[in-house]
Amino acid sequence: MDRNESARAAILDGKAVLGIELGSTRIKAVLTGPDHSPLAVGSHRWDNQLIDGIWTYDLQEATDGLQKAYAAMAADAEAKYGVRVSTLAGIGISAMMHGYLPFDGEGRLLAPFRTWRNTMTGEAAERLSGLFNFSIPQRWSIAHLYQAILSREAHVPEIRFLTTLAGFVHWQLTGEKVLGIGDASGMFPIGENGGYDETMLGQFKQLVQDEHLPWSLGGILPDIKYAGEAAGRLSQKGATLLDPSGRLRAGIPLCPPEGDAGTGMVATNAVAPRTGNVSAGTSIFAMIVLEKGLSRVHPEIDIVTTPEGSPVAMVHCNNCTTDLNAWIGLLDDFVKEAGLKADQDKLYKVFFDAALKGDRDAGGLTSCGYYSGEHITGFEEGRPLLVHPPESRFTFANLARSILFSALATLKLGIKTLEEEKVRIDRILGHGGLYKEGEAGQRLTAAALRTPVTVMDTASEGGAWGIALLAAYMADHQDGETLRDWLDRRVFRQMGGSRLAPDPQDVEGFETYMARFTAGLMVERAAVTHL
Repeated sequence: MDRNESARAAILDGKAVLGIELGSTRIKAVLTGPDHSPLAVGSHRWDNQLIDGIWTYDLQEATDGLQKAYAAMAADAEAKYGVRVSTLAGIGISAMMHGYLPFDGEGRLLAPFRTWRNTMTGEAAERLSGLFNFSIPQRWSIAHLYQAILSREAHVPEIRFLTTLAGFVHWQLTGEKVLGIGDASGMFPIGENGGYDETMLGQFKQLVQDEHLPWSLGGILPDIKYAGEAAGRLSQKGATLLDPSGRLRAGIPLCPPEGDAGTGMVATNAVAPRTGNVSAGTSIFAMIVLEKGLSRVHPEIDIVTTPEGSPVAMVHCNNCTTDLNAWIGLLDDFVKEAGLKADQDKLYKVFFDAALKGDRDAGGLTSCGYYSGEHITGFEEGRPLLVHPPESRFTFANLARSILFSALATLKLGIKTLEEEKVRIDRILGHGGLYKEGEAGQRLTAAALRTPVTVMDTASEGGAWGIALLAAYMADHQDGETLRDWLDRRVFRQMGGSRLAPDPQDVEGFETYMARFTAGLMVERAAVTHL
C-alpha cells in the first residue's frame, strides 16, 4: 500500500489524529496518520491588538479562526486523498501559555483576554515572587489575577473559572475545565505532589483574606491532567463549533490541552533531562529540562514542567520576529512601489541568506526589536530601534544580521543565568519562524548559545504537530510507556533533521554584538521614556 492509499485508509477508518494550535499570528490544524507524519494542514492568520493599553485577541475571532483552520485542513485532506474527515482517533488543543481569561458562573468572559505579552502586572509579580520565594513572571495567570485584585477591578468577585486560551477552547469543545500540567504550570506553581502547590495556595489565601472574595483560588483553577490521560470527549456542541458543516462526529477523545511551550518540547523530542528547545516566533523562549532544581530563585527564569510533569527551566522573551516581520513588510512595500515582483516568502529567503553574508558582528549596527515590554531586561514598554554609527558598515547584509542577532540577544541574557547554575545541555532543537528559511536562524542560534542546534524536518509544523503527537500518545501508548520512550520509539527514530555546531567566528561576532546590545539598552530606556 503506497502512502496515499495508507493515508486514505487512516482517514476513512478514523485512525488519523488532529492537532490544533492557536499561535500568536496563526491558528494551525495538522492532521497526522499512524506513522505520525502530517497528512493535511490548514491555517488561518490572526494577530493581537493593542486596545486601551492591553494586548488582546477577540475570542470570537479565535472561534472563527478555529473553524477556518479546520475547514482548510479538511479541504486539503479531501483534495489529496479524495475522502472527507468524519471521525478521528484523537484531538489535541494547544495555544499560547499564560495570560488572563476569567469567567463568571454562566461562562461569560469578565474582562478582555490579557495575553502573555502584557507587562502591566509588575507590582503583583514582585509581591508574589517574594511571598512564594518562587519566580512569578508578569505574564503568569496568577500575576494577572492578583494585579486585578490590587487594582480593585469590579469583576474580581464574580470570577468562577480562570483558564488559558488552550483551556478555554478545550472547554468549548468538551465541556471539561481541565488543563495539561505543562500549561497549568504557567498559571500557578506546581508542587511536589504534581498538583498546584498547596503551601503557596495557602499563602495566597492569607494574602487576600481581607478582600473577602467569594471564591478560593484552588476552586477556580482548571483541574490538572498529565500526558497520556484522556481529558474528555468532543461534545455535539463542540463538533458543530469545530466543523459547522456537520460532517465531524461527536465522541472523539481529546488529550489534555497544552501550552505552546509543552507542545514545542514534544515537537522537538526535548522532554528528557539535559535536552532543550528554542521556540522562536513572535516571542522566543528556551525550555531546558532539568536534572535537579536550581540553587536559588532567578527572576529571569520560570520553573514550569513538561507535559509529564518534569521540571523545566524556561527563559521567555516577549520579542523575537515582530521586528523582522516589520522589515520584511517595508521591503515588500518597496518592491511594490518599484513595480517589481517578489512574494514575501522570497523576501524572507533573501533576508535570511543575506544575514549569512554580513560581517560577523553585523558591521557595528545595533538593533533592539522591543515592540512590547521585556521582563528579563526590566522594560514595561518597547520602542524598536536601529543604531548605525558613522563608522559602521550599513549594508543590507549587516542589517539582516543585526535584526536576527537582536531576536536572540535577550534570550542570551537569560541563558547566561543557566550557565552560571552549571545546567548541562546535551542538545538544543530549534523550531518556529526563525528556522524556516535556510540555515541562518539555526547557525546564529548555535553561535548565541554556544551549543549545537538541531532543526528537524518537521520544524515548520511546530506546536500543532506537537499537540497532535500528544493526542496520538493518549490514543496508542502502552501501559507504563513514558512520553520520552514513546517519542523515541514511535516518532523520532526515523525522523530526519540537520545539526549545526557553533562556528567560532560567529560566536566571537555575536559576543561583540552582545556588548553593543547590552550597552544600547540605555538608549532603549531613553526611547521608552521620551518617545
